[in-house]
Amino acid sequence: MPYELYYWPMLQGRGEFVRLALEEAGAAYVDVAREAETDGLGLPALTRILENLDEPRPAFAPPFLRDGDVVVGQTAAILLYLSPRLGLAGAAEGERIWTHQIQLTIADMVAEAHDTHHPIAAGLAYEAQTTEAARRAAHFRADRIPEFLAWFEHVLTRNDGTHLVGDRLSYADLSLFQLIDGLRYAFPKAMAARLPDHPRVAALHATVAVRPRIAAYLASPRRIPFNEQGIFRRYAALDG
Repeated sequence: MPYELYYWPMLQGRGEFVRLALEEAGAAYVDVAREAETDGLGLPALTRILENLDEPRPAFAPPFLRDGDVVVGQTAAILLYLSPRLGLAGAAEGERIWTHQIQLTIADMVAEAHDTHHPIAAGLAYEAQTTEAARRAAHFRADRIPEFLAWFEHVLTRNDGTHLVGDRLSYADLSLFQLIDGLRYAFPKAMAARLPDHPRVAALHATVAVRPRIAAYLASPRRIPFNEQGIFRRYAALDG
């Protein structure tokens, strides 16, 4: 049976980290909320699960993944679950946990990127918090982007220079690709200034982009374009 991925159909968001792993592995999956409602799928299928009070292990929010009787929520947990099944993490426990740790660090930066445009409340429109967003984004550009990039560069350097973990591609490499892609969309000027200082990170991003299955996915309609509904949003005022 194919995996069932549940995520909002109009944006990449946190679901994209899972999509990239599934696409790289060539795994069969259904992006449920993007399918036809006439087939019992679509957005109503997602909301039915979220609103089902009888669900024994409910997800707080998408993304969540169904694999037979197993339902897993939270991006990092989904990738931890999928990685041995998709061959995207090492076999040793130490490697698996280290990969998971890197993924959680990526998730930290994703949250900080989101909070540049929603620093007060996620339920408020960006236009209702532009002053606070400008202050948050200035700090993010000046301090947090270089701090995170330096850490990823250090991890790559201490490893083999081309992978974050071990000597082959892991889901952490795919997720770092997505993080850099999103930051380049949201903060094109800041990333143009900062990324050259971290050549191994830039090289990993370029290498992942041309992997055959990833390149095919990026060129396909399955890859939702970045937009101003997702985590990574391009507002000129926030890019300095």
